[in-house]
Amino acid sequence: TSCKILISTTGTKCLCGIVMGRRFLGTRKVEHRDGSTLHFRGLRIYQAVIDELMEKGLNNATQALLTGCSAGGLATILHCDDFSARFSRDVSVKCLADAGFFLDVKDISGKRSFWSVYDGVVHLQNVREVLPKDCLANKEPTECFFPAELIKSIRTPMFILNSAYDSWQIRNVLVPVSSAPDKPWSICKDNIRNCNSTQIKVLDAFRNTMVGAFKVVEDKEDWGLFIDSCFTHCQSLYGISWNSEISPRLGNKSIAEAAGDWYHGRSQGEKEIDCEYPCNPTCSGQLPP
Repeated sequence: TSCKILISTTGTKCLCGIVMGRRFLGTRKVEHRDGSTLHFRGLRIYQAVIDELMEKGLNNATQALLTGCSAGGLATILHCDDFSARFSRDVSVKCLADAGFFLDVKDISGKRSFWSVYDGVVHLQNVREVLPKDCLANKEPTECFFPAELIKSIRTPMFILNSAYDSWQIRNVLVPVSSAPDKPWSICKDNIRNCNSTQIKVLDAFRNTMVGAFKVVEDKEDWGLFIDSCFTHCQSLYGISWNSEISPRLGNKSIAEAAGDWYHGRSQGEKEIDCEYPCNPTCSGQLPP
């Protein structure tokens, strides 16, 4: 329920990395019929944490990185521009979103079951107040909550790390329990190696939807992408996937090498998108998803 703060200082120079652990989104009080009250204070928590860090020396940073995984990855996308706005223009501020690129797709039963989940979160927690105003002017708040729309409005440089065959999304968005999957699908969603050719085509369509959403990033020169075809979720948290002898590689670089080159500006247009499963042999070294 909190975020991890990583700060290092050397003299007057401060390098800061803030890791988002939860969504930290809206602010709302909900009265239940039984008389109990639910308090959603995610946005206030995020703001209080950043305010306190600024007072403790974050305002002296010369470089700052906001990052998070899964729900924290989505929070990173949502708060990226706000985080950047806390600093002066001469500070290098960037964001890295890991496994937070959730898609609005139909499940195998033809229903947009995940839409209802997102719609519930948006209205229950009053997420609207952190969504981009330009998106809200033309679209429903729930649509603006999905990263495919969010990234159109983000101005701060961002590195998006995601599997195009995200194991969490395949299990919970594409083949959720509510879609009543048969045994072959239940086996498939547990391990992509168990999927038959027909099922792989469905997963490829999911992958193609994600890749298509990244076309917006092509025109963002200071953004980076590392979209592999490994059946996994959250790759920056574990050394074996982040940077090891058996970590996934794209363009002959590990995730850490690609993200590092992007962050330090050592290469222009650090945007790597993998081919379709099972083309990448370096995915075989992944931990079980």
